[in-house]
Amino acid sequence: MSKHSKRYQSLKNKLSQEEKRIFEIEEAVKKVKEGANAKFDESIEAHIKLNLDKKSGTQVVRGTIVFPKSWGKSRRIAAFVTPEKVKEAKEAGAAIAGGEELVQKIKTTQKVNFDLALAEPAMMRHLGQIGKLLGQKGLMPNPKSETVTPNIIAAIKEFASGKISFKSDEQGIVHQVIGKMSFSEAELANNFKVLLEAVKKQAPEGQKGELVNSVSVCSTMGPGVRVRN
Repeated sequence: MSKHSKRYQSLKNKLSQEEKRIFEIEEAVKKVKEGANAKFDESIEAHIKLNLDKKSGTQVVRGTIVFPKSWGKSRRIAAFVTPEKVKEAKEAGAAIAGGEELVQKIKTTQKVNFDLALAEPAMMRHLGQIGKLLGQKGLMPNPKSETVTPNIIAAIKEFASGKISFKSDEQGIVHQVIGKMSFSEAELANNFKVLLEAVKKQAPEGQKGELVNSVSVCSTMGPGVRVRN
């Protein structure tokens, strides 16, 4: 089992007396920023543990948001569109655009060189051929995450401008970067609040009790700080 670095342990020990405390988000990000002293602009992450039935295949929380403060992360977007939309899709910001021929290329090469996939509803029946490959990488378009839409050109522009999608993992946890260490405490707090509010609105059918169990924030190289939810 890998061990944490001396730097991580030092930060962890610094917080040891407060591990059981739950902070307001403003104070939590302040503590995270104080410990984020790596030699690069660390990401600040939120980890939201949800009360979901992990044995149920339907209890998944997913949605989309646009953060008040974006960090301009560039993503290669693949747009699965009908032939007449290919040119327009590329002009809107898609790095790759195509229809059945694009599906066949991915099926043959088994290579995926994009970070986000968007699709028109008419293309979904073709995507079934590469559904397993896309699914393993978390790239399969889904109407619930607004990545399957008849308004494909508008969707490409929105995602290219910073719109992001989130989804709970198999353990019922939403892991999401909310900004960079160089952001102000207020900017990080505002981004966190937008994410938490969006997650709370996505309680799946049949979910019981409070949706959010616990929340923490941390930097890329640092330990977590618990946040009031």
